[in-house]
Amino acid sequence: MSPLRVGVLAYPGCFASEVFGVPDLLAMAAHVAAAQGSVRPAHEVTVISPRRRVIASGGSVLDVSALRPVDVLIVPGFELSPTLDLGRALAHLGPEVASIRSQAASGTAVVSICVGAFLVAEAGLLDGREATTSWLFADRFARRYTGVRLRPDSLVVTDRGVTTTAAFSAMYDFALQFIREHHGPGVARSTARIALVDDARSTQAPYVDSRLIPTVGREFSLGVKRWLDQNLSAPYDLPALAQEFHVSTRTMLRRFGDEAGQSPLAYLHSARVRRAGHLLETTDRTVTSIAAAVGYRDAGAFSDIFARHTGQRPREYRAKFRRRCDENGSTG
Repeated sequence: MSPLRVGVLAYPGCFASEVFGVPDLLAMAAHVAAAQGSVRPAHEVTVISPRRRVIASGGSVLDVSALRPVDVLIVPGFELSPTLDLGRALAHLGPEVASIRSQAASGTAVVSICVGAFLVAEAGLLDGREATTSWLFADRFARRYTGVRLRPDSLVVTDRGVTTTAAFSAMYDFALQFIREHHGPGVARSTARIALVDDARSTQAPYVDSRLIPTVGREFSLGVKRWLDQNLSAPYDLPALAQEFHVSTRTMLRRFGDEAGQSPLAYLHSARVRRAGHLLETTDRTVTSIAAAVGYRDAGAFSDIFARHTGQRPREYRAKFRRRCDENGSTG
């Protein structure tokens, strides 16, 4: 068997750590696999670019090779700020976008890390597909690429040969998934432990801080979100919500969806889960009590919804995140 050819697309302003993060973990996995008796060839990793010289974010100069056929193309993220002229930045990366499109057309599997999803979407590869990206820029992504079925809570999403991941450290979640598929769960588990990487994450929902999300162009949805946040325990009533903001239910759904990339009810569930997570981390209240406090009369239904958003049942979540709070000196 020939080694799997992995290409990492380097470009001006990309995060150098995201260029080398996945290859480094794959290198670790190759050593683990060999130690466990595997005869499967190691991965062949190359940093490629349509440019001769690439300066990454922070001024790091990257050694790059010319574009070549690969089996898997990894597209790292870049330094995206709320004030960046995104259209202009993506236009400047036209050669990279064309390279992504060309590789995909030849059958290459494409993987984006963090906001590298913007480049993959710009290449047209995410139209009609499910995808994810950094929660911090999910709204911005949803407004720009309306044809993408965004799953903003997910860590890793694969849809018909195109994989997208959440922010920064989600590159390791993808790498472990990749290792699991190619070397088996034992090698993935051992690699995760050697690297001190969490191999049990399934969602970025517990890490979302809505206070950090840029607000430009989202005034209506932010007002609705504030109202929902203040009424978490109240039953969801779309007509009453629309009346509160002096719009029809149809306008409420359209305007909120355009700005937030989801429905008010979907946001309400995620807000309730975030509040429940905070209570699980910082109090000794029972799961039933917490469920009622955030608007769920049925503790079983609450547990199912919580698990869908966080990948863990409430008690599992408490055991994991409460322990971390205690270790950091929190008392709850």
